[in-house]
Formats: sequence, structure tokens, C-alpha cells
Amino acid sequence: MPVYEYACNSCGHHFDIRHGAEEKPALSCPVCAGEVRKIFHAAGIIFKGSGWYITDNTKKEATAADSPATLEKTPETPAPVASTDTAVEKPATTPEKPATPAAT
Repeated sequence: MPVYEYACNSCGHHFDIRHGAEEKPALSCPVCAGEVRKIFHAAGIIFKGSGWYITDNTKKEATAADSPATLEKTPETPAPVASTDTAVEKPATTPEKPATPAAT
């Protein structure tokens, strides 16, 4: 439960009372039994750094660069494996033959 500060309207005595936020306790000054008022203070929390402005977390308008096609993950190619055996020959590749026209 939070602690609230009160001040006496008659003698000016300040004191603290712990009670729930929705409770309305019947309070009087412990010194003179006079009427009291609640004292309000600035919040005890300070936000520092970026991320505390309304413009920091808003959705940006979609651009062509943000389209789903460009956001898809591209497949990663495996890194080349270093070979310790240098005597291994690469298999020969045969060049593609040009297509021959079909006889009519």
C-alpha cells in the first residue's frame, strides 16, 4: 500500500499515513486534532534515454523496401570448406551442346 503525506490546516504539522489508493480515511492531526489535507508531490519516477516519446514507438508508413517480398529471409550459402588435400582434382565439366533444330 502507498504512503501518503498529510498536513494539518491548523498547526501545519506534516505526517505520513499508509492506506489504499481508493480508501478515504477519516483523518485528524495527531498533534492538535485539527483538519488535514493531502500533500501531493511530483512523481518519484524519471524516464531517461530514448523511447519515451510518442514518435519513437509509432508505426511507420509502409514503403516499397518494406514489402513482404523484400522482408523474406534469403537462403544462406554455406561457407567454403578448406581442403587439406591439394592433390584432389576437380571433375571436368562438359560444355553444353547447342540445341539442334528439329528436322521437318
